[in-house]
Amino acid sequence: MTDKPQSILAHIEELRWRIVKVGVAVIVGAIVAFVFADQLRAILEAPFYDAAPDNTFQALKPGEEWGVLMRIAMFGGVLLAAPIILYQIWAFINPALTGKERKWAFPVVAALVLLFLGGVTFGYAVLPRGLTFLLGIFPDVQNDLLIGDYYAFVLRFLLAFGLAFLYPVFLFAAAGAGIITSEQMAKGRSWAVLLVVVGAALITPTGDVLNLLILAIPLYLMYEITYWLVRLVLKK
Repeated sequence: MTDKPQSILAHIEELRWRIVKVGVAVIVGAIVAFVFADQLRAILEAPFYDAAPDNTFQALKPGEEWGVLMRIAMFGGVLLAAPIILYQIWAFINPALTGKERKWAFPVVAALVLLFLGGVTFGYAVLPRGLTFLLGIFPDVQNDLLIGDYYAFVLRFLLAFGLAFLYPVFLFAAAGAGIITSEQMAKGRSWAVLLVVVGAALITPTGDVLNLLILAIPLYLMYEITYWLVRLVLKK
């Protein structure tokens, strides 16, 4: 069976409903995260207290704590809804795929979810070291941070790691679509190293070479793993 062509308005209507489903999933996840906000706070603030055990947080505006609570809820909502978000994206583009391409749908969506959550977890693991460096530049400075500024930094940091870990899936998909080949990936290793190092430097704003390498090494290893998957699985 072949898919029937649809009008632009039909595609827009489908996109609208998929966005609605994504929004509902995020809201439900945010409600769950809101209920467990105290536990999430303890997890997200632990790296700060590891890096600066004698310091604390402060709020200088009446709505700052409420804003932090909403950020925690939305961050938790996005993490919990990640499988649904990625599935809705796949379901929207699914009609445009061939039967051969569709067989990769579940592995691709599963890989996206696992890599995103893995990236967030990896970012959380290296966060204490990054904070130790940033908060220890001037030993005589008291690091009583604004709680809003801390959460803005930490949540961006974790999301950046999560998104950075997704690139192997898109690289694999590009190979599956015939845009690139394993031979081109092999020839482009030097460029891959450069892009990985630049990307790692942008994601880890500490200026610490060790932190940069901690991120750059797994990112490049994922490039090599993707190369071998393209060569052995796709045979391209």
